Amino acid sequence: MRGLPASITVDNGPEFAGKVLDAWAYEAGVTLSFIRPGKPVENAYIESFNGRFRDECLNEHWFVSMRHARQLIEEWRIEYNTERPHSSLGYMIPVQFAQGHEQKEFLTSDSTCASY
Repeated sequence: MRGLPASITVDNGPEFAGKVLDAWAYEAGVTLSFIRPGKPVENAYIESFNGRFRDECLNEHWFVSMRHARQLIEEWRIEYNTERPHSSLGYMIPVQFAQGHEQKEFLTSDSTCASY
């Protein structure tokens, strides 16, 4: 499990400009960074993700309950992160990318490596 990010980039929608998110971010020590209005390209990766999520999951199902919605969204999330290559990750599957990134974090400048 990862810790909190240092900052979160958000657009200027009402769900991100409200007092509740602002209070949470302040309490958690997370900086909120707002993109300029009308400039979704400043947050292109998340805009792309949101489009896929909407087109491939939300618009494809009629949710009959919150439990049903959570179940189908979780199934989509697992498939998205464990089965699909992503161009932004050099066509790696996100779980592979994350594992490689975690391994690199363990190799620091003071690490030693012996060759045989």
